[in-house]
Amino acid sequence: MRKAATAHELPDTGQVRAQAASRPTSRPDMMTRLRPYLYLTPAMICFILFFFYPIGSIIYLSFQDWSLINLEAMEWVGLQNYTELVADQEFQQVLTNTLVFTFATVGISLGISFLLALWLNKKAKMYGIIQATVFSPHIISFVSVSMLWMWLMDPQFGLLNAVLEAVGLPGYTWLTDPSSALLSLILVNVWKGVGYNTLIFIAGLQSIPGDIYEAAALDRSSWWRTLTRITIPMLSPTMFFLFIINMISSSHAFDTIAIMTQGGPINSSNMLVYYIYEQGMDYYNGGFAAAASVILLLIVGVLTALYFLFMSKRVHYR
Repeated sequence: MRKAATAHELPDTGQVRAQAASRPTSRPDMMTRLRPYLYLTPAMICFILFFFYPIGSIIYLSFQDWSLINLEAMEWVGLQNYTELVADQEFQQVLTNTLVFTFATVGISLGISFLLALWLNKKAKMYGIIQATVFSPHIISFVSVSMLWMWLMDPQFGLLNAVLEAVGLPGYTWLTDPSSALLSLILVNVWKGVGYNTLIFIAGLQSIPGDIYEAAALDRSSWWRTLTRITIPMLSPTMFFLFIINMISSSHAFDTIAIMTQGGPINSSNMLVYYIYEQGMDYYNGGFAAAASVILLLIVGVLTALYFLFMSKRVHYR
């Protein structure tokens, strides 16, 4: 029989580890370590070319006095473009319009969508048809939506004024009045975005386990208590996602402005993206356009960071 190895005959564990570490890494092990980076390389190259490089270029151009007509005639002016923008009353109004439009559109759209989702979260066939109807504006292009609402809001032949006059109310100058032009654009964007938000809310509601509601019913929890203590906390990841997406989308509104109001009347409906387009393509002021683009990037970044900072702790992932 083979004798068991004594303590003196057993190899030293530390020595074995040292010898293994001193051996050169085999080729298969090296390829295993490098493979994830090789997979990520094409995506990182595209990310650098189409994200970091454009941002770096626009930041550099924002410190230049240059015209889009003559790209070679650039002059370094430092922060002059930013100081002139901040002091410009037209830009201040554009910035105010952008913030009002963004928060109003996001708040109204998410509020209406949440109420619709609570109503439509049922399995009856009729509610499925209503869901499809509510979602249909989302798949229509902004150009078509803008043309439709321009006809609806026409002061003389529009359907909205016809309905108002039918019930004995005076007609309204929706897009030609400085006091209502921005509100009209908010109405159009809310109408188009409600369907998508409602569908996402319904998906979030249907992912909540039913036994939680059964336990609440056994405890005789009221409808309001169930809504505030179960539904809303369980929907917090969905709300978090929709707020970020809607805020970024609303702050970049362009199509409806370009087609319906062109920033007017009297700059009352102009917003940052359309202002950037005007400065670059109409006035050929590339430095102003680049500086306004950087300011828009900072605004969206700061708002997103603040929302992540204050609201991420209230999100309950299950």
